[in-house]
Amino acid sequence: MTTQASFTLRGRNPDVLTCIANLSNDEVFTPPEFANRMLDTLAEAWAANHGGANIWADKNVTFLDPCTKSGVFLREITKRLTEGLKDQIPDLQERVDHILTKQVFGIGITHLTSLLARRSVYCSKHAKGEHSIGRSFTNDAGNIWFERMEHTWKDGKCTFCGASQKVMDRGEGLESHAYALIHTDDIKARVNEIFGKNMQFDVIIGNPPYQLDNSGFGTSAAPIYQMFVEQAKRLNPRLLTMIIPSRWFTGGKSLDDFRGNMLADSRLREINDYLTASDVFPGVGLKGGVCYFLWDGEHAGPCRVNTHFKDWPISSATRPLLEEGAGVFIRFNEGFSILKKVVPEGGKRIKPQSIALPEEKRFDQLVSSLRPFGLRDFLSRKTSKSRGDILVYQNGGTGYTPRSAITTGVELIDNGRFT
Repeated sequence: MTTQASFTLRGRNPDVLTCIANLSNDEVFTPPEFANRMLDTLAEAWAANHGGANIWADKNVTFLDPCTKSGVFLREITKRLTEGLKDQIPDLQERVDHILTKQVFGIGITHLTSLLARRSVYCSKHAKGEHSIGRSFTNDAGNIWFERMEHTWKDGKCTFCGASQKVMDRGEGLESHAYALIHTDDIKARVNEIFGKNMQFDVIIGNPPYQLDNSGFGTSAAPIYQMFVEQAKRLNPRLLTMIIPSRWFTGGKSLDDFRGNMLADSRLREINDYLTASDVFPGVGLKGGVCYFLWDGEHAGPCRVNTHFKDWPISSATRPLLEEGAGVFIRFNEGFSILKKVVPEGGKRIKPQSIALPEEKRFDQLVSSLRPFGLRDFLSRKTSKSRGDILVYQNGGTGYTPRSAITTGVELIDNGRFT
C-alpha cells in the first residue's frame, strides 16, 4: 500500500484533470495549474498571519471544498500536505491516512462529481476500496460527501435558491441541483450533520456553480455563486477563497446586497481579476471575466487588487474597494488613480479650471444617457420651422420640434454654451 500511495501522490504527465471536458459554461472544472495559484495565495496569507509558518506543515489545519467537482483542490492540498508533514509523520501511509481522515473534506455538487472527486483524491470512487490510498475509512464516501437533496417548493420556486419548479422538478432520473451548502437555514448544524461531528474549518476553497438552470442563459440567467460565498462566510473559516464571475463588481441579477456586503467587507484581502475568462478556463466564454478572491478573517483592509489580461504585465494596487467620492467599485487600478486626481482626500470635488461647469454639479448630473431633454429617440421632426420651434440634432439629420415638447433641461436651451 505504501507503494500505491507513493505512486499516486507523485506528479504524472499528462494529468487527467487537464484533459476532462467541462460540464457546461457555468459548471467548469478548475485547471490544476490555476488551483495551485490559488493555494499559493492562501499560503502566503497564512504565513503573513502566523509569523511565516508553512500551512502545509501544520497537521491540525482543516480544509473544505463545499462545491467540489473534479476534486482538484482537495487533491492538490493533499499532495502539499503529504510533502509538508514528512518530518512530523515520517511513515507515508500513516501520513496519508491522517491527511485524508482529519484534514481534507469535500461536499460534492452532484453524484457524478462526487465520484470523480473521490477518484482524484482517494484514487478510487470507494474511499475504503482496495485501490484507495486511504486505509482508515469505514465508509465508501470517506470525507467527500454527497447525498441527493430536493428543493423546497413554494409558489413555483425553491425557497432557498430560487430555482423554478417547472424546470427543476424533474424526477429522480436527473440531478436535482439542490446543493447542500445553500439549502439550509443553519449551515453550521448542517455541516456537522454531514460529517458526523462538530466541524470548524480553517480554510474553505472552491469553484461554485455560477447560475441556476432556469431556462435563462448568459447574463439573463439567475446567479447562484453569491449564495455559496455567503454560506461559506457563515462557517467562520480563517481563510476563504473562491473563483466567481467578475460581473458581481458592477452588475448581475439580484446581486446588489451581495455586492454591497463584499465591497464593505474589510476582510477581503486580495482580488485577482481576469478580464478574459478563457485565460483561466480555456474554451469557456463568460462575459465580464472571472476572479478569485481571498477573504481573511484576520485582515482589516485595504484590499490588494491584481488585474490580469493575457500576457500583459499584471496591474496591482492596494486600495479600498469603495473609495470616498465613488459609489461603485472601480475595476481598473488606472481608473482609481484618475479618481484620486479628480476627487482628493475628504471627497470634496474639484472644479476643473478649464471647464466652466455650474458650481457643485457632477458630470452625472449634467448628462443623461436616456431621453436627453425628455425627447424620445424616435421623435417625429418637422422639416420646416414654426414660431417657437427648437432645432433638434438627431441621428439621420436635423429637424424642428415645438418648445413644449422639451420636458427636462429647459433652462439649458437658451444657454450660450449650447448654441
